[in-house]
Amino acid sequence: MIRPIITYPDRRLFLRSSEVERFDDELHRLLDDMYETMMAKNGIGLAAIQIAVPKRALIINLPDEEGHQHKEDLLELINPVILQQEGSQLYTEGCLSIPEVYEEVERAQWVKVAYFDRHGNERTLEAEGLLAVAIQHEMDHLDGHLFIEKLPYLKRKRIEKEYRKRQKRGSAQTPVRNL
Repeated sequence: MIRPIITYPDRRLFLRSSEVERFDDELHRLLDDMYETMMAKNGIGLAAIQIAVPKRALIINLPDEEGHQHKEDLLELINPVILQQEGSQLYTEGCLSIPEVYEEVERAQWVKVAYFDRHGNERTLEAEGLLAVAIQHEMDHLDGHLFIEKLPYLKRKRIEKEYRKRQKRGSAQTPVRNL
């Protein structure tokens, strides 16, 4: 089921999500709904809080070289924790919860993450490049943070002002490929 995505400045986006404790059919439905929602909105990542569920669950499905996403490449990370990170990279990010806003953000180049899969099995993952960016971006959502918070203060304030003006005019549309 495709669920509505909550958008900035909705206060729920700033809440810290709680740990997933039960790996059951309800969690599986949530993850399946998140996937359908993300695909319908042309996203590559989605945190549960973005569909108003404050649980520490996120999904990522990066496109291949031709720009296609394949369900078999879907990553589902439950209760993720970054164990290590190295390096630095700049990447222009967008977000399904902040439509039409794209800004360059600095993130770690490489991360090692511990998490659980949908069945409660412990896993680890090493990621670099775009996958590392997507993991960090979605994990920020789980802690109640948005990518625009990483921007310099004046730039962030300008973006917030412009975004609110666009919202009032009703012109915010879902752009292509957001985290």
